[in-house]
Amino acid sequence: MATAAQWIQGARLRTLPAAIAPVLIGTAAAYEMGAFRLLNAILAALVALLLQVGVNYANDYSDGIRGTDENRVGPLRLVGSGAAAPEHVKYAAFGAFGVAMLFGLVLIIITQSWWLLLVGLGCVMAAWGYTGGKNPYGYMGLGDVFVFVFFGLVATLGTTYTQAGQISLPAVVGAIGTGLIACALLMANNVRDIPSDIQAGKRTLAVRLGDKHARESYVLMLAVAILLVVILAPGRPLMLIVLLLIPACLMPAWLMINGRKRKSLIPVLKQTGLINLGYAVLFSLGLVLSHGI
Repeated sequence: MATAAQWIQGARLRTLPAAIAPVLIGTAAAYEMGAFRLLNAILAALVALLLQVGVNYANDYSDGIRGTDENRVGPLRLVGSGAAAPEHVKYAAFGAFGVAMLFGLVLIIITQSWWLLLVGLGCVMAAWGYTGGKNPYGYMGLGDVFVFVFFGLVATLGTTYTQAGQISLPAVVGAIGTGLIACALLMANNVRDIPSDIQAGKRTLAVRLGDKHARESYVLMLAVAILLVVILAPGRPLMLIVLLLIPACLMPAWLMINGRKRKSLIPVLKQTGLINLGYAVLFSLGLVLSHGI
């Protein structure tokens, strides 16, 4: 039976910044439009965090029963290591999804945006379908697309809409930026797992691109995400504070390009998660400060 510490490790806390970052940006975009709603922001954050935890447990379960994690390099996997029974991990995933849906329903009732029920259902289906079911899209190289859509566009713009009732250019730019960084996080994870994924028949985008190009794509995604703020600079010059994040990107970018040992890429996951959080904080700060100008 897995210990509490192992369950926490299995939740992959280092991936949680990818869930909270779009909520911060979306809330800041709403604030700039004079429509900040604290309760709505909190509910959106809870939904995002629980969906991320659910995805992590679902991925652990599905990869574990397929044998994908048997020769894996990296943090503990509950099913692959035998620390927890597969059914227990599956129930943990469903539990996280269920609570996320409850918080989401409360948010929908508050905003009276009933069409968001379909969005919420799509989020849960995408979360499970990443590695679950008969034809998981994560095994076909589409995981990055769905991460960009749901942890970038949907999470950010949904947060803004549930507070402001509309979206804005900063919200769109921020959604694209945080979505790209979330994809970079996934790419770092998948580059590390290329050998084991090939053996398991898991054709991630990293596998399809090949080791060299997959590493280069990581750097490109970070660069585009940060430089996108230049679009907003003419009317909001304070948004350029996001460029202060460039030095923090140099070490993980260097490791991705030059780290030959798979274990050397493990720190990149944590660093990329912190970059995503830093991006969200600086982007949001730029929007908040611009609101008063």
